[in-house]
Amino acid sequence: MFSGKPMKPTFKCYLPPAQVFLFFFCILSEITKGYILHACILLSIIVNEVNFVRKCIVGTDSSQSDLWGRLICTNFKVSFIPQEPPPKQKSQLSHLLLGQQDISLTCLDQVVTVNDTRGKKKVLGSNQKLKFNPMELILYCKDLRVIRFCFDEAGPESAKKVCLAIAHYSHPADLHLLFGFEYQGLRYHQSKGDLVNGSNPNGGIQTPMFDRPSDWDREIKRTGASEWRVCSINEKYVVSESLPEYVVVPVSLTDQELKQLSPLFNDGRVPLWCWNHRNGSALVRMAGQTEPLAQRKTELKIFTAITRSHPQRREVTFTDLDRNLPNIQEIQGAFVKARQICTLDPFEESEERWLSSMENSRWLEYVRMFLKVSAETVYNLDGKNVSVVLLEEEDRDLNCVVSSLVQLMLDPHYRSLNGFQSLVQKEWVMAGHRFLDRCNHLKKNDNKESPLFTLFLDCVWQLTNQYPAAFEFTEAYLTVLSDSMWIPLFSTFLFNSSKQCTQLLQDFAKSKAIPPGETHTAIFPPVWKWSQQFSARDQTLFNNPMYVGKGAACVQNGEVKTFQRTKKAFSSTVRISSTSQRNGVKGDEETLQRRGSLGLKAEFSPVKDESPSERFFRDWFSRPADQQGVLIPYVLPSHVVLWKLFFLRWVPEACIPHGGPATVYHKVSQLVDEIETLQNKLRQYKGPSPHSTPGPRPGGPPSDQRRMYFKASSPDDPPTSPNVLNSSFPFNPVGNLCRRGVPGTPISKFLNGAKTWLSTETLANDTF
Repeated sequence: MFSGKPMKPTFKCYLPPAQVFLFFFCILSEITKGYILHACILLSIIVNEVNFVRKCIVGTDSSQSDLWGRLICTNFKVSFIPQEPPPKQKSQLSHLLLGQQDISLTCLDQVVTVNDTRGKKKVLGSNQKLKFNPMELILYCKDLRVIRFCFDEAGPESAKKVCLAIAHYSHPADLHLLFGFEYQGLRYHQSKGDLVNGSNPNGGIQTPMFDRPSDWDREIKRTGASEWRVCSINEKYVVSESLPEYVVVPVSLTDQELKQLSPLFNDGRVPLWCWNHRNGSALVRMAGQTEPLAQRKTELKIFTAITRSHPQRREVTFTDLDRNLPNIQEIQGAFVKARQICTLDPFEESEERWLSSMENSRWLEYVRMFLKVSAETVYNLDGKNVSVVLLEEEDRDLNCVVSSLVQLMLDPHYRSLNGFQSLVQKEWVMAGHRFLDRCNHLKKNDNKESPLFTLFLDCVWQLTNQYPAAFEFTEAYLTVLSDSMWIPLFSTFLFNSSKQCTQLLQDFAKSKAIPPGETHTAIFPPVWKWSQQFSARDQTLFNNPMYVGKGAACVQNGEVKTFQRTKKAFSSTVRISSTSQRNGVKGDEETLQRRGSLGLKAEFSPVKDESPSERFFRDWFSRPADQQGVLIPYVLPSHVVLWKLFFLRWVPEACIPHGGPATVYHKVSQLVDEIETLQNKLRQYKGPSPHSTPGPRPGGPPSDQRRMYFKASSPDDPPTSPNVLNSSFPFNPVGNLCRRGVPGTPISKFLNGAKTWLSTETLANDTF
């Protein structure tokens, strides 16, 4: 288990010499007094550790239920190994790289030490000194956890050293010093051939990386963008350092013209094609220009080319997102306030104060603004049949959010699991979103930090909450994707651009003796390689049992047929039942049908002086929603709600035992699994028909490979213990709630249905 020869740390440590052990964990379990630590880490260096540490466990007023054990700092994570095993929880997501008591170093936001005797608190950074002996360590995490360790019985010097080590190793000096580079280098040589293009070694659909012309060609053909072509002027990143090597441009623009135009845009970012509507209108994103005097001439040339790509030669409209949306600093400030409100200790005594504080953070207001601007863009593309250019000065932040949301609303392909992953890869990773800076992985510049991708996921969750049958993935998937930003073992959320990724991985490949012909995804896989984080069974938690896709099957007259929802079908989503809405203010007679109602068709009366956009939205909301058609979000304040699983999953008051949406997911999954089991039996009984979906292999799929996490049981199955469900399913292992709960706090009313409203001042100029 242990190497006899100590190994040098990944980067030089300023701490006094300490025992450093080399752990080889390839599918290894270490048994420590009955506690099994699943590590699955091939190479991890222990930098420092301390024994007799008490981890504060929430739920009681006393410390009797706290966990005692050993606190370890490695060059990858902070681990806590309890002396006694915590109670096992069934239906608990199990991570293959991180244990239930582990925290990735890149997930740490602040490392705070406390001296109870003097009441001093100190936020530790890299290469800092600590003048007092810490009695408590508080770790504030980027996934909103707040973890407390007490050193009542631990040696003061050992406690000080482990605190300094955690602070130091969570602030790496360079990106290549992150543990992921060491980990993936060894994994490549041991698992060569498995890490190709985010695919499943056992088969399955691959997520396109958009790092080659063929991926773009397929997207052009899929959307019918016949007047657009793949351009290679940025090969070797000679035109722009932040763009991918291959971009899609109008057919009417030559490579020579694009090369002449590129210096006129920030960082040489020529306008990027994102998506094409079947009516011919295109969605394009564009950066600001560096030469104001030549701006009109340049825009005319670009807009003329986009106009020529439209079958009806429609004029182009553009949206200036810098003027219509908050900047990255405002978004960061709103998120910090919302995070503080959700981790207060304890919650405020007045419910009105808590709700007003959440409103005043402006986070929900910003979510609503992005949804509104995206819906207006949908109107231009679908209602007016005109191409839209999204303008942002840098074209690397706000454009990523809006372009992705617009495509989600218009294209059902992106609402599938693989389609959504390709959307993120195309509009965020390859388009040059600064994940390294915005996530602040190196903690070098707080001014550049901003949760743009978290905001996008929140907007996506709002859509899934309003249209639960339109998306193949679940909110558990969105939460896991958010958590994956803080695991530095995948290339997706680690770099500022494709060029930075290429350069660093080339240097990395040379240092690890990897042949130069290997693809980057083989060396440093994307996060879409979910098998590195979760078992096949746990990945079934990503599947939405209510999803109505093009390939959804049903049984009719004893035959399995493909089912497609038509516009005549009733919708189970929120419907406005009467009167119109002007400027976002509801009328007196207006009532709101709750989700799960009959979804009766809304009756709208014509409104005088109604604008074309108002008529478009009125007509759309008057019809039942087509789950495989255009989706437009509801953006009234009562519709944009707090994403509880993300913001409140570590809060004790929000953890509802045996309740919450998990119970619905549990029952629906069992029902879907039972239906699919019966369909398989029916196929085996009758044999496949020409129009039926393909049948399973002889004998059917193994029971542990079915699509749903919760499986239907038969009378012949042996009895099993009931699943442990709560409102934060499948998260929240014992010991990870951020503080002790206080019964009777006002958040209980909010969790029982109280709305977080935006002030009426934010409703001005609403058109839908």
